[in-house]
Amino acid sequence: MGYYDDDYQSPSRQKGNRGGKFLPALLGAILGGLLVLFTVPALGGAGLLPDNLYPPNEEENGLGTDENVEQRKVDVDLTTNVTDAVDKASGAVVEVINIQQTDFWSQQPAGTGSGVIYKKEGNKAYVVTNDHVVADANQIEITLSNGTKLKGTLRGTDPLMDLAVVEIDGSKVDSVAEFGVSGDLKRGEPAIAIGNPLGNFPGSVTQGVVSSADRSIPVDLDQDGNPDWQAEVIQTDAAINPGNSGGALINISGQVIGINSSKIAQNEVEGIGFAIPSDVAKPIIEDLEKYGETRRPFLGVNIIPLSQVNTYQREQTLKIPDSVKEGVVVMEITSASPAARAGIKEMDVIVEMGGEKIKDPIALRKFLYTKAKIGDEVDVTYYRDGKKKTVKVELSGGKQSQ
Repeated sequence: MGYYDDDYQSPSRQKGNRGGKFLPALLGAILGGLLVLFTVPALGGAGLLPDNLYPPNEEENGLGTDENVEQRKVDVDLTTNVTDAVDKASGAVVEVINIQQTDFWSQQPAGTGSGVIYKKEGNKAYVVTNDHVVADANQIEITLSNGTKLKGTLRGTDPLMDLAVVEIDGSKVDSVAEFGVSGDLKRGEPAIAIGNPLGNFPGSVTQGVVSSADRSIPVDLDQDGNPDWQAEVIQTDAAINPGNSGGALINISGQVIGINSSKIAQNEVEGIGFAIPSDVAKPIIEDLEKYGETRRPFLGVNIIPLSQVNTYQREQTLKIPDSVKEGVVVMEITSASPAARAGIKEMDVIVEMGGEKIKDPIALRKFLYTKAKIGDEVDVTYYRDGKKKTVKVELSGGKQSQ
């Protein structure tokens, strides 16, 4: 996701650690010294200290014999809300292995990620994972939590939202995850990540909190240095390591509230991971399972941000008022598209759709992909030859991005 390193574990990727700063080391030494200081009496009883450092016996302390010492028995119940949540969800979290052709004769794993079984129907079951986990795979292998290995069949992918759906044999599946509502999340509430970090530790659990329930991060799909999308994600400090991609982020009730997707991987950064919210993922998962692609409304235009147009072109070609600072310029119209049918033309400057300000291409995509539905009739406000106009456009579905 742009400059955010994903956490998909590829055999060719390695990461190292650098030493900490002087102050943390100093604090560690101080805390270590305190730890030794307070554990000296315990060490003496184990025969690890000289005789003159052993603590005096009970009679010397005036405590009397063991008979006079109050005996206590402490029962500790290690079952908590967290362990209950993990027990509920972990059986539905799987390992996803991306196998690719290396030459004419052989294939080998190109990387490992995680996935979540979200549905079982008849003799089929369905796994949601990240698009980048299964990208370019010639074969997909799914390993269940009990170690059973199954062949996976890719049903569909959505690179924009970084989601994919894989079909497997349902007769071997015993656990299906329950999805929760991500829209109700609050900062500071518990968040638990389950996945397969480094491809070697299946079913690993890390615990943290929801750092932000509605963070936006840039996504650069074509790697041209310009964001193509602002992904709405959950930020968490629960450790998300390479191989956790596609795994579950669950709440304290054991419900999936997000699909782990990425992290910021820098030496000076710790505890900033991201997950695709369940409310965002669910309709996309349904489309991928049913249609093999995400069905989104589209306008049928190729656009550039108004901010990229120089002053001369703004005045001579677009002829827009000086007060108009933001919008998108229509560079091309798809024939028979909703925009074409509504009479929108090249060099029109769109500034508003459905009452939402359109500041740039990302804002237009966000409106189409998150606010509008196929078949909606929306008002589109634009400038043409310096005049402000509004037209109704009926949105249709298609593979076009906007």
